[in-house]
Amino acid sequence: MSRAAFPRQDQRTLADDGNELRFCSTCAFSQACMDEGMDKASLGDLHVLVEHVGPFHAGEYIFREGDPFEAIAAVRAGTVKTSVVDRDGHEHVLGFHLPGEVIGLNAIDGDRYPCDAVALDTVMLCRFSFPKISVLATRLPGLQRQLFRLLSRDIGRAALLAGDWSADQRMAAFLLGVSRRLAARGFSPNRFQLTMPRTDIANYLRLAPETVSRVLRRFQEEGLLRVERRELELLDRDALDALAAPVLRD
Repeated sequence: MSRAAFPRQDQRTLADDGNELRFCSTCAFSQACMDEGMDKASLGDLHVLVEHVGPFHAGEYIFREGDPFEAIAAVRAGTVKTSVVDRDGHEHVLGFHLPGEVIGLNAIDGDRYPCDAVALDTVMLCRFSFPKISVLATRLPGLQRQLFRLLSRDIGRAALLAGDWSADQRMAAFLLGVSRRLAARGFSPNRFQLTMPRTDIANYLRLAPETVSRVLRRFQEEGLLRVERRELELLDRDALDALAAPVLRD
């Protein structure tokens, strides 16, 4: 039998300076709070739903396919991979979740998680009890809208790479997608770490691992980017934008 998802820890206050409750500015729910114009009482309602869980170390499961669905979680630090394993034992990577993004949304329609979630490095999470946040969302329309927005975004990302795109287009779209997602949370859009292994990137893009390495090497030779192990710097965004445009539909 699978262990319980999101092992609980003692609930902790995110931050309280005695006057204002301050929530992580990078959290995917922060926009909902700002849109709603929450006062301290409303923020307090949301605060009591939050549990800090972790750390999860590289390779550890946050939840497994078939675990009972009880919560969604925002990634506070690290990168989480979601994937499924087919009947032949082959893994299929569904996505990578960066700081500020939410995991577990694809379980809302059922009562069990439909995939595995694995830490790729040291991961910390903010865990939200879904039954409780659902009740709160009926009182805070901004929170409900944000949940729908996050669901729509996940579906859109999955659809973008389903077309008959070239390896160069897929890689450019992936790199720009990571860049934009990090920028939306206040991180550098041009210099960042690819915390996911090349084999996982290849699996996600439906490419061979050697193709991923070859494309990255050629991009570097052409001056589009610089790669040093997992450190990556985008040097020619215009060229990458041109390659990725058909996929990202800019």
